[in-house]
Amino acid sequence: MVYLGSDHAGFELKESIKEHLKEKGMRYADMGTDSLKSVDYPDYAVKVATELKNDADKNSFGILVCGTGIGMEISANKVNGIRAALIHDEYTAEFAKAHNNANIITLGGRTTTSTEAFRYIDKFMSSKYESGRHENRISKISSIEKLESVDKTVKN
Repeated sequence: MVYLGSDHAGFELKESIKEHLKEKGMRYADMGTDSLKSVDYPDYAVKVATELKNDADKNSFGILVCGTGIGMEISANKVNGIRAALIHDEYTAEFAKAHNNANIITLGGRTTTSTEAFRYIDKFMSSKYESGRHENRISKISSIEKLESVDKTVKN
């Protein structure tokens, strides 16, 4: 399953991505937005990240699109267990998965053409997490998330 989300600036690219996924025979869930009307990107980042986090299928992933992809990346990464990566070429698409085991990719609707996005998505989907030496780094990221939870508990 691919979970999709965008704000108004990423809406048109998200709609193109849906068509691309259909052509590839991929299942997807569109979490919004559904128009060019101005909305706040964190709302959609959290929807996608939460849905993905609760999905038991380890092959599921998310695609988020805003103007630059940066706001979506920052927002999604606030959800424990999410490793969102801003993709801007095939190299970053491959290594987001291979080295970081990213489970969400973010794209810029104002900086990425549909043709580019399709190439990046295809590269991400065909890439495999290499594990090995990268596993310790992923574990450290998870440890940081646990520290964050402790900090929130202590402050309350």
